[in-house]
Amino acid sequence: MNNNAAVLWKKLSELPQPTLRELFSTERDGGEGADEPGGDERVEMLSGRIELDEGGILFDWSKTHLDRSVLAVFEDLAEAMDFAAMRAKLFDGAVVNPTEGRAADHATLRGTGDPAKVEEAMALIDRMGMLVEAIHQGALGEIEHLIHIGIGGSALGPALGVDALGRDLSYCDVHVVSNIDGVALEAAFAKCDPARTLIAVASKTFTTIETMTNAESALKWLRENGVADAHGRVVALTANPEKAVEWGVDETRILPFQESVGGRYSIWSSIGFPIAMAVGMDDFRAMLDGARAVDTHFRNTDGAANLILRAAFADLYYTRVRGCQTRAVFAYDERLGLFPDYLQQLEMESNGKRVTADMEPVEGPTAPITWGGVGTDAQHAVFQLLHQGTHLVPVDFIASIAPGDELDPAHHRILLMNCFAQGAALMAGKAGEDPARNYPGDRPSATILCDDLDAAALGALIAFHEHRVFASAVLMGINPFDQFGVELGKAMAQAIETGGDPFDASTEALLERAGLAGRE
Repeated sequence: MNNNAAVLWKKLSELPQPTLRELFSTERDGGEGADEPGGDERVEMLSGRIELDEGGILFDWSKTHLDRSVLAVFEDLAEAMDFAAMRAKLFDGAVVNPTEGRAADHATLRGTGDPAKVEEAMALIDRMGMLVEAIHQGALGEIEHLIHIGIGGSALGPALGVDALGRDLSYCDVHVVSNIDGVALEAAFAKCDPARTLIAVASKTFTTIETMTNAESALKWLRENGVADAHGRVVALTANPEKAVEWGVDETRILPFQESVGGRYSIWSSIGFPIAMAVGMDDFRAMLDGARAVDTHFRNTDGAANLILRAAFADLYYTRVRGCQTRAVFAYDERLGLFPDYLQQLEMESNGKRVTADMEPVEGPTAPITWGGVGTDAQHAVFQLLHQGTHLVPVDFIASIAPGDELDPAHHRILLMNCFAQGAALMAGKAGEDPARNYPGDRPSATILCDDLDAAALGALIAFHEHRVFASAVLMGINPFDQFGVELGKAMAQAIETGGDPFDASTEALLERAGLAGRE
């Protein structure tokens, strides 16, 4: 870490730490003699909207402990860490993943960034669109089901998109399978007619052992159920088209994407094929449009006015200054039930690092543990800890003003009332003479409120969090685009399969007990 940044982190830790109640009070005197805004002024200062083609999203960070003094130091930190230059490198297609010598070109997939790369990305998306349209029109026969096989980013993104957008009108019944546990694949088989089923195999390298093992089993299932040309029912989604051809997929059914697009950032590429199959290319393109609106805001807005950078300021304030080890995300919308799972990989695989981009030890905690659930279910499960536990946990609430159902409006009214009440209760607390009924309050939360949860809003939400991760990484000086931490366990699993040096006594005993100790 450079010396200026170290000084600024120290300065942040030495700032006064007023309570949220104090921050909302108009009587508190702010840092350096400036009156800290209270009430409505504070809400105005720490809230903002990103407009979409139809509607938009409100981002309210006023119930966090950010104040003018904290924001000012974080803006200095962003300058010290050369944030503007790093952001420019991201959008210009320069190397921002130094350990692998790569750019991170996911923004080009929605039309933002280097013009040549954008043109290439748009051509690949158009190619996917033509295949989707052809399948919908019957080019591969009567297709009613799609089994999408992938893992990590190749599965989490498609599963989120299909679940969020494909509940009403669906062109195709999509089942996403990621787990190598055969129970998962059998469950998909049980819901599909093999005569009307397409298989999508999503793997950047087309060598991922879990994915390719599941794919072989899917081919076997098709053959055993009377499909003569099983490979003819496969669409490959990969950055390694040659390997897909070698495996047996015709090049007309291979949808490539760029090597410079990381798996957890790949929902915008051909990895999003199952989303397009489920809801159509118009909605898929709308999702790209929503993400592009966020790209534009992030790229063109400086300082604390940048809503994404502001969110990163809050995240780092709680991890580094307040010592918070986790961050919770609660979607008060059933359609976003998979969003916390998606964010777990995006945030923890990206920023769960212990060295900087310069290969120096990180001086302080990095990514918090991301977790969460769906409201109102979570209120009856984990909110006890949030309100009265000993852990300070920053919370994000996500909701939509427009309902996703056509039932009595009371359903959605009660849902939103609960969402907003939880944030208010976490902040205000309630004193009580009975310690068991005492709520300390001063618990931070942010609220992300969509006008409607349509395809554009989903794209915007995902892109917002992608850039939030990047902004945090820049401020900490780490590389968010590699993930070597996932490789060691894989390599050791392969060593069990192929034979190798003995493991520790505990692992050897487990292998023996499970009948896997046949290595020489």
